Amino acid sequence: MPLNFNKAEFVRSAGEPKDFLRDGLPQFAFAGRSNVGKSSVINRLVGRKNLAYVGASPGKTTHINYFLIDQKAYLVDLPGYGYAKVSRSEKERWARLMETYFQREADAITTGVLIVDIRHKPTANSYFGQIHTLDIGDKITLTTKLGTRTYKVTDVSKVSETDRSGLADSGENMLTLYTCVRNQRDQRWCVTAAEV
Repeated sequence: MPLNFNKAEFVRSAGEPKDFLRDGLPQFAFAGRSNVGKSSVINRLVGRKNLAYVGASPGKTTHINYFLIDQKAYLVDLPGYGYAKVSRSEKERWARLMETYFQREADAITTGVLIVDIRHKPTANSYFGQIHTLDIGDKITLTTKLGTRTYKVTDVSKVSETDRSGLADSGENMLTLYTCVRNQRDQRWCVTAAEV
Protein backbone atom coordinates (compact mmCIF):
# COMPACT_ATOMS: atom_id res chain seq x y z
CA MET A 1 0.00 0.00 0.00
CA PRO A 2 1.71 3.25 -1.10
CA LEU A 3 1.44 6.09 1.41
CA ASN A 4 1.83 9.82 0.86
CA PHE A 5 3.69 10.86 4.01
CA ASN A 6 3.11 14.54 3.17
CA LYS A 7 -0.55 13.99 4.10
CA ALA A 8 -0.06 13.59 7.85
CA GLU A 9 -2.18 14.81 10.72
CA PHE A 10 -2.38 14.34 14.48
CA VAL A 11 -5.58 12.47 15.38
CA ARG A 12 -5.58 11.40 19.03
CA SER A 13 -3.59 11.14 22.22
CA ALA A 14 -4.53 8.11 24.36
CA GLY A 15 -3.72 8.31 28.06
CA GLU A 16 -5.68 5.19 28.95
CA PRO A 17 -6.88 2.08 27.12
CA LYS A 18 -10.41 3.39 26.56
CA ASP A 19 -8.87 6.03 24.28
CA PHE A 20 -7.09 3.55 21.97
CA LEU A 21 -8.00 4.05 18.33
CA ARG A 22 -9.80 1.11 16.70
CA ASP A 23 -11.01 1.88 13.20
CA GLY A 24 -9.46 -0.99 11.24
CA LEU A 25 -6.58 1.00 9.71
CA PRO A 26 -3.08 -0.47 10.05
CA GLN A 27 -0.81 0.91 12.77
CA PHE A 28 2.98 1.30 12.66
CA ALA A 29 4.05 1.54 16.31
CA PHE A 30 7.34 3.25 17.30
CA ALA A 31 8.89 2.16 20.61
CA GLY A 32 12.23 2.85 22.32
CA ARG A 33 13.95 4.50 25.26
CA SER A 34 12.88 7.98 26.32
CA ASN A 35 15.89 9.66 24.71
CA VAL A 36 16.21 7.66 21.50
CA GLY A 37 14.30 10.01 19.17
CA LYS A 38 11.03 8.27 18.25
CA SER A 39 9.21 11.58 17.71
CA SER A 40 12.12 12.90 15.63
CA VAL A 41 11.94 9.82 13.38
CA ILE A 42 8.21 10.34 12.85
CA ASN A 43 8.80 14.03 12.02
CA ARG A 44 11.52 13.03 9.56
CA LEU A 45 9.23 10.48 7.86
CA VAL A 46 6.53 13.08 7.26
CA GLY A 47 8.97 15.86 6.37
CA ARG A 48 7.84 18.19 9.16
CA LYS A 49 9.63 19.56 12.20
CA ASN A 50 6.79 19.61 14.68
CA LEU A 51 4.07 17.06 13.95
CA ALA A 52 5.23 14.85 16.83
CA TYR A 53 6.34 16.90 19.84
CA VAL A 54 10.09 16.80 20.48
CA GLY A 55 11.12 18.06 23.91
CA ALA A 56 14.47 19.39 25.09
CA SER A 57 14.58 16.65 27.71
CA PRO A 58 13.58 12.97 27.47
CA GLY A 59 10.13 11.77 28.48
CA LYS A 60 7.89 14.33 26.78
CA THR A 61 5.75 11.67 25.09
CA THR A 62 3.53 10.58 27.96
CA HIS A 63 0.57 9.21 25.98
CA ILE A 64 0.12 7.02 22.92
CA ASN A 65 -0.12 9.46 20.01
CA TYR A 66 -1.78 8.58 16.70
CA PHE A 67 -0.85 10.30 13.43
CA LEU A 68 -2.99 9.57 10.37
CA ILE A 69 -1.03 9.16 7.13
CA ASP A 70 -2.80 9.67 3.81
CA GLN A 71 -6.13 8.56 5.35
CA LYS A 72 -4.78 4.96 5.09
CA ALA A 73 -2.64 4.14 8.16
CA TYR A 74 -1.34 5.44 11.48
CA LEU A 75 2.12 6.14 12.81
CA VAL A 76 1.86 5.52 16.57
CA ASP A 77 4.30 7.30 18.88
CA LEU A 78 4.61 5.34 22.16
CA PRO A 79 5.92 6.69 25.48
CA GLY A 80 9.60 6.00 26.06
CA TYR A 81 11.06 3.92 28.82
CA GLY A 82 14.14 3.85 31.00
CA TYR A 83 15.79 7.27 30.83
CA ALA A 84 13.21 9.96 31.55
CA LYS A 85 13.44 11.79 34.86
CA VAL A 86 9.87 11.25 36.01
CA SER A 87 8.37 9.66 39.10
CA ARG A 88 8.31 5.91 39.49
CA SER A 89 4.51 5.93 39.47
CA GLU A 90 4.53 7.76 36.11
CA LYS A 91 6.98 5.23 34.64
CA GLU A 92 4.73 2.42 35.90
CA ARG A 93 1.72 4.11 34.28
CA TRP A 94 3.59 4.28 30.95
CA ALA A 95 4.57 0.61 31.26
CA ARG A 96 0.97 -0.47 31.97
CA LEU A 97 -0.30 1.67 29.10
CA MET A 98 2.18 0.19 26.62
CA GLU A 99 1.69 -3.38 27.85
CA THR A 100 -2.08 -3.01 27.44
CA TYR A 101 -1.58 -1.47 23.99
CA PHE A 102 0.60 -4.38 22.82
CA GLN A 103 -1.82 -6.96 24.24
CA ARG A 104 -5.12 -5.46 23.12
CA GLU A 105 -4.03 -3.94 19.83
CA ALA A 106 -1.82 -6.80 18.61
CA ASP A 107 -4.10 -7.46 15.64
CA ALA A 108 -4.06 -3.76 14.65
CA ILE A 109 -0.26 -3.37 14.78
CA THR A 110 1.01 -3.99 11.27
CA THR A 111 4.63 -3.23 12.14
CA GLY A 112 6.46 -2.59 15.39
CA VAL A 113 9.51 -0.38 15.08
CA LEU A 114 11.93 -0.54 18.02
CA ILE A 115 14.42 2.32 17.86
CA VAL A 116 17.67 1.68 19.72
CA ASP A 117 20.83 3.74 20.14
CA ILE A 118 23.51 1.44 18.77
CA ARG A 119 26.18 3.41 20.67
CA HIS A 120 24.98 1.80 23.91
CA LYS A 121 25.00 -1.95 24.54
CA PRO A 122 21.71 -3.29 25.88
CA THR A 123 21.72 -4.17 29.54
CA ALA A 124 19.95 -7.01 31.29
CA ASN A 125 17.29 -4.45 32.24
CA SER A 126 16.68 -3.28 28.69
CA TYR A 127 13.00 -3.38 27.78
CA PHE A 128 11.99 -4.73 24.39
CA GLY A 129 8.24 -5.04 24.85
CA GLN A 130 6.50 -8.32 24.21
CA ILE A 131 9.52 -10.21 22.85
CA HIS A 132 8.51 -13.35 24.72
CA THR A 133 5.62 -13.72 22.26
CA LEU A 134 8.10 -14.37 19.44
CA ASP A 135 8.41 -17.93 18.18
CA ILE A 136 11.46 -19.78 16.94
CA GLY A 137 11.77 -18.97 13.26
CA ASP A 138 10.16 -15.50 13.52
CA LYS A 139 12.16 -12.72 11.91
CA ILE A 140 13.47 -9.52 13.50
CA THR A 141 14.69 -6.64 11.32
CA LEU A 142 17.29 -4.29 12.82
CA THR A 143 17.92 -1.00 11.02
CA THR A 144 20.78 1.36 11.92
CA LYS A 145 22.73 4.09 10.17
CA LEU A 146 24.98 1.32 8.94
CA GLY A 147 22.20 -0.58 7.18
CA THR A 148 19.51 -3.18 7.75
CA ARG A 149 19.99 -6.73 9.01
CA THR A 150 17.42 -9.48 9.39
CA TYR A 151 17.64 -12.11 12.13
CA LYS A 152 15.75 -15.36 12.70
CA VAL A 153 14.77 -16.21 16.30
CA THR A 154 16.65 -19.30 17.51
CA ASP A 155 15.60 -19.37 21.19
CA VAL A 156 13.09 -17.80 23.57
CA SER A 157 13.63 -18.64 27.23
CA LYS A 158 13.46 -17.40 30.80
CA VAL A 159 16.81 -16.69 32.43
CA SER A 160 17.91 -15.51 35.85
CA GLU A 161 18.09 -11.75 36.35
CA THR A 162 21.80 -12.19 37.06
CA ASP A 163 22.46 -14.19 33.87
CA ARG A 164 24.64 -12.01 31.66
CA SER A 165 25.77 -14.71 29.23
CA GLY A 166 23.75 -13.22 26.38
CA LEU A 167 25.57 -9.90 26.75
CA ALA A 168 28.93 -11.45 25.90
CA ASP A 169 30.17 -10.68 22.41
CA SER A 170 28.96 -13.59 20.32
CA GLY A 171 29.84 -12.24 16.90
CA GLU A 172 28.17 -9.77 14.58
CA ASN A 173 25.74 -12.35 13.27
CA MET A 174 23.89 -12.81 16.60
CA LEU A 175 21.33 -10.66 18.41
CA THR A 176 20.24 -11.00 22.06
CA LEU A 177 17.26 -9.12 23.57
CA TYR A 178 16.01 -9.06 27.17
CA THR A 179 12.81 -7.96 28.85
CA CYS A 180 11.18 -8.37 32.26
CA VAL A 181 8.95 -11.26 33.28
CA ARG A 182 5.73 -10.02 34.81
CA ASN A 183 5.53 -10.62 38.59
CA GLN A 184 8.92 -12.40 38.61
CA ARG A 185 11.59 -9.85 39.52
CA ASP A 186 14.36 -12.45 39.51
CA GLN A 187 13.65 -13.61 35.93
CA ARG A 188 14.10 -12.12 32.42
CA TRP A 189 12.89 -13.19 28.99
CA CYS A 190 15.83 -13.73 26.67
CA VAL A 191 15.47 -13.96 22.91
CA THR A 192 18.44 -14.91 20.74
CA ALA A 193 18.46 -14.65 16.97
CA ALA A 194 20.92 -15.39 14.16
CA GLU A 195 21.42 -13.23 11.09
CA VAL A 196 19.91 -14.65 7.90
